[in-house]
Amino acid sequence: MNDPDQTKLTTGCIAAVLPAAGSGQRFGSDRNKLFAMLRGKPIWFHAASRLAARPEVGRIVMAISEQDEADFRGPFAELVNELRIELVRGGDQRSDSVRAGLDAVADDKSIELIAIHDAARPLVRDADLAAVFAKAAETGAAILAAPITATLKRALSDGNASLTVDRSELYSALTPQVFRIDVLRRAYDRHRGRPATDDAQLVERIGHPVALVHGSADNIKITHPEDLRIAEAILAR
Repeated sequence: MNDPDQTKLTTGCIAAVLPAAGSGQRFGSDRNKLFAMLRGKPIWFHAASRLAARPEVGRIVMAISEQDEADFRGPFAELVNELRIELVRGGDQRSDSVRAGLDAVADDKSIELIAIHDAARPLVRDADLAAVFAKAAETGAAILAAPITATLKRALSDGNASLTVDRSELYSALTPQVFRIDVLRRAYDRHRGRPATDDAQLVERIGHPVALVHGSADNIKITHPEDLRIAEAILAR
């Protein structure tokens, strides 16, 4: 059994890293989709503010692209300063942006955990944050995940036949994904550019188990314009 003192989180012990160097290609925009407005504030601000409201989060680092830097340091500078967001230059791949955020807090001895959160997920619940932070402190690696509710099919041969897949143990990965800083650093040191769909996969590759914490299905990622309308409806509810 774990010693409670070993898993207790202290104020400011978590650094949140938000990869935000993507584009608006699938969103159908010539600007970063994160600049789209949700109740009068850009999407990224909603995501960052939910993390900033947690006492465990001491630093917020947002990895941005070169082309978006003028917007973050210009029109959005007041919002950036309001949340005390640290801006760093991201990369072409998500992993490049996460590594940039990880490097930004490397010398901060007060940071125990790193929380990687999609800047395009503006609706993460406070209770879910508390739960995944606590589980990561206990196990060293934990992510929010929602149980799969749809019926799943696997196509067979040329698609003329299919097989129903048991969904009882299947989950959809959400964010934040939270790791002890030394665990995530080891995972990135061994990454070497091999494709991975999320940070949890990199951690799994070094043999460290990743715990699943049930998260709300309304922690949606804004990818298409209709997702923004769904987010508006959820906030109105």
